Amino acid sequence: MNLHIIILAAGKGLRMVSELPKVLHKLAGKPLLQHVIETAKRLNPNKIHVVYGNGGTLLPEQFSQYDVEWIHQPEQLGTADAVRHALPSIPDIAKVLILYGDVPLISVATLEELVDASQEGLCLLMSEVDDPTGLGRIIRDAKDEVIGIVEEKDATLEQREINEIYSGILSTTANQLKKWLPKIEKQNQQKEFYLTDVVRLAVKDKLPILDFCPYYAWEIMGINNRSELAVAERIFQINQAEQLMKKGVTFFDPERFDLRGELDVGQDVTIDVNVIIEGKVKIGSGCTIEAGSIIRNAEIGDHVHIKAFSHLEDVKIENECQIGPFARLRPGTELATGARIGNFVEVKNTKLGVNSKANHLTYLGDATIGDHVNIGAGTITCNYDGINKHTTIIGDYAFIGSNTELVAPLTIGPYATIGAGSTITKDAPPHQLTLTRGVQKSIEGWKRPDKKVSDKKVSHL
Repeated sequence: MNLHIIILAAGKGLRMVSELPKVLHKLAGKPLLQHVIETAKRLNPNKIHVVYGNGGTLLPEQFSQYDVEWIHQPEQLGTADAVRHALPSIPDIAKVLILYGDVPLISVATLEELVDASQEGLCLLMSEVDDPTGLGRIIRDAKDEVIGIVEEKDATLEQREINEIYSGILSTTANQLKKWLPKIEKQNQQKEFYLTDVVRLAVKDKLPILDFCPYYAWEIMGINNRSELAVAERIFQINQAEQLMKKGVTFFDPERFDLRGELDVGQDVTIDVNVIIEGKVKIGSGCTIEAGSIIRNAEIGDHVHIKAFSHLEDVKIENECQIGPFARLRPGTELATGARIGNFVEVKNTKLGVNSKANHLTYLGDATIGDHVNIGAGTITCNYDGINKHTTIIGDYAFIGSNTELVAPLTIGPYATIGAGSTITKDAPPHQLTLTRGVQKSIEGWKRPDKKVSDKKVSHL
């Protein structure tokens, strides 16, 4: 099939009350228009054409990674005018599908049914809704056949009682559109060229008009303001949670989960409330993700336990690890099998070996840490000298006492022990105790300073 898809994205969206074009507002971490472009790509069209207006070159620049034709509509004179700008580069024999940059929930399955319909007629996507306010109404004749669409501002009181609405999405051939669009006039309340007038022209030409309904009514929901954007976000997220539950994920509350990217997940994964997944994430089988955790661009093995309010970004976690609560794993962190990162521990660009652990109140940066190493509470790798970063190397089975400062560049040998409270500036040999504490002493006769009393006199009335 020779298929061309036109996406209308020229409107500013005044009801968003924003300097940002409406289609650049985000749903699940991606701009609305990106959702529509990616859905369109899955239909394998010959070409995607995006009509833009407000925002200048902002849209083409932000979506430069996509192979689409960008068409500028200098004046927003209506949907028919927008389509007219896109038609010159589309061959007459092509099937044309019209989509909208602010209708991001439309599914591939619904669109496939629409474009697979008769090449000869006009195919419309419509639905019955409880509240049709603001939407175009479907007009049918006595034979229940579609004969027109009337916009609400042009509708009579009787027509406004109709609850069957038009989504704006249609499919027909390019040659029909090129025939119809020049005949459309702007004799309506908004003084715009309505694309919906093609229905009247199709009836006049005695062409078949086929009407389809989406698989789910929410698919054709348009985003006009921030309230509708919030509603669409929840619909999108619950739908993603439903798909994950089919793969073996248990959610404590699927309505309090956000996936803003791609998630590859194993079986028997448990996710508590308010977990956010961003970017590209892989979670193995048997994992538990506790409440409030944020995971971004991570590869997580099997049977990993991420405790509450932990943040992971650009990390690789092997099997059987424990993380958190309140841990922060920054880019470049790699945890080998069985490693443990505890509460209020920050790790950056560091490899932690098998069964090694840093259980509390520690910063590990630019370090390579061997197997079975114990990092005591309050340990810091001093990796930055104000200009350059330096590396700390800790050998297998080393023991780092609490409140230790490791001033890089530095190597701690295997089986070395570092005494608590030390500042280590030179390499520590293996199998030995290294410490820098001075001799403890008490000063006889020392007194705490007295609190200063103000010289100002206090008057009592």
